[in-house]
Amino acid sequence: MKTLVTGGAGFIASNVVDAYVEAGHQVVVVDNLSSGNRANLNPAATLYEVDIRSDDLLDVLAKERPEVVNHHAAHIDVRRSVADPLYDASINIQGSINLLEACRKTGVRKVIYISSGGAMYGEPEYLPCDEAHPVKPLSPYGASKHTVEHYCHMYRENFGLSYTILRYPNVYGVRQDPYGEAGVIAIFTEKMLKGQPVTIYGTGEQERDFIYVGDCVTANLLSLQGGDGREYNLGWGIGTTINEIYQELKVATGYSLDANYGEAKTGETFRIYLDTTRIRQELNWAPAVPLREGIARTVQFFRDRA
Repeated sequence: MKTLVTGGAGFIASNVVDAYVEAGHQVVVVDNLSSGNRANLNPAATLYEVDIRSDDLLDVLAKERPEVVNHHAAHIDVRRSVADPLYDASINIQGSINLLEACRKTGVRKVIYISSGGAMYGEPEYLPCDEAHPVKPLSPYGASKHTVEHYCHMYRENFGLSYTILRYPNVYGVRQDPYGEAGVIAIFTEKMLKGQPVTIYGTGEQERDFIYVGDCVTANLLSLQGGDGREYNLGWGIGTTINEIYQELKVATGYSLDANYGEAKTGETFRIYLDTTRIRQELNWAPAVPLREGIARTVQFFRDRA
């Protein structure tokens, strides 16, 4: 099968590309390399250095004719989305619509769209959040990611373009950029290994559902054939505080300093974790990498890179 992966030089999507290649699929990558890294690219994949907002995107799909498009490319910085919501919307909404139009015009069978379970629900009314939880995002990022879900539904109903939506929690692991992406585990790991001060924003009692990148990859593999017209939460269904993450990383890295605490950031949910019953039952997916093991793998990746 020929698949096209947007953002395929980035943290999560490059791992997905590797898995697709290993599974025997022909893979095309679209990435403008604004945050992606050429070093992440699988040599078996064909790269087009194209922005998803560009008119050139249609030319790429018309030339390559992928059967499935995996849409990871996005603006993911929650804090910048609050400061500059128009920029966030230009990529996450307008860019996604541009992609869906290209898919419609070139006969793509299916889109796997990456949404955000960590940001779209807002402050939960109940925990863990299932897919039926009310959507009340606190940030433009959460709003923009959910908006595209409606477009996916519309394109399926009107044009027969199949979709599966994966709502990610907080993803961490190998290849995460501690500078360009909002990943607390990557940021802390980089600073701890260098012996630099670490700042926790807010009380540190904020809870997140942390999932290792390899478990997201598995869901993307399963979604190639399953889950038509469905939205799926990923995650462990349990919350881990930022203070707990700090302590786990402190042990894993041998860090000796105490954390600094700063003012909490606007637009961020205080406590969120996700119910994954639907994807477990329908796609037979389950997370396989516990937090401590995932942290150990991540720290080793950063040590090796250094």
